[in-house]
Amino acid sequence: MLNKYLLAFIVLFSQVGIAFIPNISLLPELPMFGDFNPNQLRRNFNEFVGAEPDYAREARTVSQIEDAILDGEVEYLSLKNKRQVFSIYMQSELDKFKSGGVIILHNRGQHANWGDLIKPLRIGLAEKGWDTLSVQMPVLDKQATYYDYVPIFPYAHERIKAAINFYKRLGIDNIILIGHGCGAHMSMSYIDKFGDDKFSAYVGIGMGATDYKQKMVRPFPLDKMHIPVLDVFAENDFAGVIRLAKSRKALMEAAGNTHSAQLVIKNAGHYYQEQGAVKNLTNQVGIWLDTL
Repeated sequence: MLNKYLLAFIVLFSQVGIAFIPNISLLPELPMFGDFNPNQLRRNFNEFVGAEPDYAREARTVSQIEDAILDGEVEYLSLKNKRQVFSIYMQSELDKFKSGGVIILHNRGQHANWGDLIKPLRIGLAEKGWDTLSVQMPVLDKQATYYDYVPIFPYAHERIKAAINFYKRLGIDNIILIGHGCGAHMSMSYIDKFGDDKFSAYVGIGMGATDYKQKMVRPFPLDKMHIPVLDVFAENDFAGVIRLAKSRKALMEAAGNTHSAQLVIKNAGHYYQEQGAVKNLTNQVGIWLDTL
């Protein structure tokens, strides 16, 4: 009985980290955000806590864009409780020696066919020989912040699983996961909980974007990832994305994958709305993928 309690004690503290164990450091407390204590988000990270996405807003968004899809096919992926999630699949017409499928997750405030970044990225990568599947992510109201979104990250996990299963049914095992902004937060939370063994590589675009005075609840698990990672951000990206670049690189180096890289897209901002920015981004991502 004593050994049982001792084992539970060790497992508990190995998960949160304690200062007197070598190479494990205690995460500093997050500062209060007004009257809100964000440390509660950390304690409940990646768990269902009763918060739900705004399904009505998501349905309105999908209804506005579905009929406008000209490049690719609309696919509804099955979720639990008879729900479905909107996605756009585009099959590459190129014959490549190494076929694969890309899952693309959009940023907060955007959607699966966002014209500035997601649409040209999914079409551009398809033109470079990759099948692409752009998946609608869970949304909240327009005023929602990073701290508001953290509790609904688990709802993104099911959508990522559905996208993986979609490719598996097509016989595609070489799967690349790409996340932009909040899509990167959601995909990283999936990897934090389930690992990266279902993917061949990961591309994070604008990783670490939060809101003013809102710190990341949990560090990205880049040091625990086995697959190659491309950390790409804009020259004029959000301050937090740029500020955390060195720490992200250090975590990637700790993982030890020699194919991992960090890349800066010149003359671009977080949303890649500048002339030629998203084309440059797509080309650079395509070049990196071709080196794997």
